[in-house]
Amino acid sequence: MLTVLLLQLFLFSPPVSSSPLAKVNQDQSVCSRTFCGAGRECVSTDRGEPVCRCVQQCDASEHWVCGSNSRSYRNHCELHRDACITKTKIHVQHRGHCLEKPTNTDVSPIVCFLSDRDWLRERVIQWVQQEVESNAWSAHDLLQTYFQTYDDGDSQLDSKEFLSFLKHNETALNLTYSKTLETNLLLRSLCVDALIELSDENADWKLSLPEFINCLTPIYHPPERKCALEDEVFEDGAETHMECNKCVCACGNWVCTALTCNGENINKHTCTNATEMF
Repeated sequence: MLTVLLLQLFLFSPPVSSSPLAKVNQDQSVCSRTFCGAGRECVSTDRGEPVCRCVQQCDASEHWVCGSNSRSYRNHCELHRDACITKTKIHVQHRGHCLEKPTNTDVSPIVCFLSDRDWLRERVIQWVQQEVESNAWSAHDLLQTYFQTYDDGDSQLDSKEFLSFLKHNETALNLTYSKTLETNLLLRSLCVDALIELSDENADWKLSLPEFINCLTPIYHPPERKCALEDEVFEDGAETHMECNKCVCACGNWVCTALTCNGENINKHTCTNATEMF
């Protein structure tokens, strides 16, 4: 009976070499002459051959470093382990946590919304009506006089000439959109373009006298244009993203930033003089 028990223990007991300690000793013996790079460790195969693999687990010591991929790692081992697993080149940028930086998608383009355009139009109409009441002119005659005053002789008003018309009584209009002068001037220019587009029937970005008068006629109600994208319609102020850029729906057009996706060398200037159409 004793002989049978000893035989069973021998047959069903795990081999000594399969224990964790034995496996470590075996790896150390096989890998004694094998060098693996950072983030990798040597282990023995089932055939007893050395092979390098990604480190399975790093120690818990905290010596934070910032990787070149803008990610913080607990220590150097974690950085090199991640580089091994993802098969990418990552080097230490600096010690400590990475500094948080706003991504380029946080930058919004400067746009003239429908509310801005309509606000400007209402202010101009109010100003014209006050001029009519004080001078006993008709609105048609007054607008025709202003048109002829700022027209350069081609019987059309472009955006530059329209801006000159607005500056005729800038104090009364009080055209202030933003706290900064630069942004305020830019928004005013963009809203003038939106006003011209509003009644520009032949789409030449200039207003004839009838188009100019129609633009500033109180009974004319401009349509609320919407933006289209991939068979969907979006309201004014809607946002979307294209790669590294943010796009905003404004007055029926998609307006996008003009940022480059090249890591740290990011052009942070917004696309302010062009409208991106999808």
